[in-house]
Amino acid sequence: MSKVVIIGAGFSGQTAALYLNKKLGSQHSVTVINPSDSFIYTPSLIWVGIGRMDPERTTFSLSEVYKKKGIHFIKGWAQEIHPDEQFVLAKKTDGTSVKLEYDYLINATGPHLNFEGIPGLGPKHGNTYSVCNVSHAVACRNQYLEQVKRMETGEQVKILIGTGHGGSTCQGAALEYIMNIHTDLTKRGLRDHAKLMWFSNEPKLGDLGVGGINARKHGYVMQSESFIKSLFAEMDIYYQIQSAPTKVEKGKLYFENYEGEEGTIDFDFAMLIPQFLGVRLKWINKDGVDITSTVTNPAGFTLVDANYGKKWEDLKASDWPSTYQSPIYPNVFAAGIAFAPPGPISKPHVTKNGTAISPAPPRTGMASGIIGKVVALNVIDMIHGKKPSHHEAMTEMPSACIASVGKSTINGAAATMVMYPTAPDYKRYPEYGRDLSVTSMEVGLAGAWIKRSLHTMFIYKMKGNLGWSFIPE
Repeated sequence: MSKVVIIGAGFSGQTAALYLNKKLGSQHSVTVINPSDSFIYTPSLIWVGIGRMDPERTTFSLSEVYKKKGIHFIKGWAQEIHPDEQFVLAKKTDGTSVKLEYDYLINATGPHLNFEGIPGLGPKHGNTYSVCNVSHAVACRNQYLEQVKRMETGEQVKILIGTGHGGSTCQGAALEYIMNIHTDLTKRGLRDHAKLMWFSNEPKLGDLGVGGINARKHGYVMQSESFIKSLFAEMDIYYQIQSAPTKVEKGKLYFENYEGEEGTIDFDFAMLIPQFLGVRLKWINKDGVDITSTVTNPAGFTLVDANYGKKWEDLKASDWPSTYQSPIYPNVFAAGIAFAPPGPISKPHVTKNGTAISPAPPRTGMASGIIGKVVALNVIDMIHGKKPSHHEAMTEMPSACIASVGKSTINGAAATMVMYPTAPDYKRYPEYGRDLSVTSMEVGLAGAWIKRSLHTMFIYKMKGNLGWSFIPE
């Protein structure tokens, strides 16, 4: 019997656990370590953050699913990985420690939210808010609704939405949030009481950490920069890009821009996505030596089958990982946010003061699910005595960003952006790096229906209900 341990139960971890259980049955052991009993459908936390969806509708109990499936569950935090001796040390939420031996390990931990990377950033200080987990989304909702009360008395408020670090990713989530605020305030008849401002580390508006998107329609190639500019113009949203926060105080953000110039922005309410780092795990070898810096990159993400160390302009599609297998420990895999990409997709920039302002590659949502499946199938190959045969680099997989503009399926809408591949491949597609016959950008009611349907379908899928595997990642 082989023992598989999965650290994390987000999109990647839960997808991997379900496929392993489906393919291996009771002949092998699958154990999941996660600090919470709840699976969180994070895309819908945008709606929680404006008070349009109850947080309970975005979660379900993992332990109930695992009990039905025969998957072992440890509610707690993985603290140390001992890859030579093949065990994980974890601390349960009740304070006790547990040693979990494994034959195969999948690191699917998701991100460490690096609020401490910018002084004063984050809900802990009460200066800015986030929608990255349920508790943060609830706190964000409560503060947003306080601003609504102020507007109802006739006050004017300044709302700042975007990225909270020069290396932040998830621009799409922030974009969706600011558009939902616009729609919510419009429905409340309060839109003229708010100044909405977008603040981002993107080199161009609409870059979204993927180098921007190009789509051909009616013979014309449209850029995501023009697409988002038109949306912002229609919604009267101000914007500032090519910038990174340096400090946050109550109602004031300090920033530096590409030119190294410093400035401030006043606000009444701010939702800023922090930088994502690798979850803080120690990797210890058989001699008790900390080898974390050998197994992970400086940001804490697990090194896999990618070509690292190249300059951005020298990166090729072939440099991206496809099996997500550790080159040092072949029985260790990393999925979703946990794996280290070979470099950024968007063009990086360092100011004259040495401040890096460069969006990190997005690896959440659809990409996480796809990678979780690939990793699970490769582990199954190895259990059956084969070499990993499943490959899907981000330069080979599609990606979709559906940013709702209001939750309603009657008069709502969504900006739908589909691209193939996620990371550009200029060898196959020399002009734009992507297949323009697949890549598209639309906004309309149909997108709202898709967004709401995905909420229902993916929660159904992640519960492992009947026919779950027929719903694509």
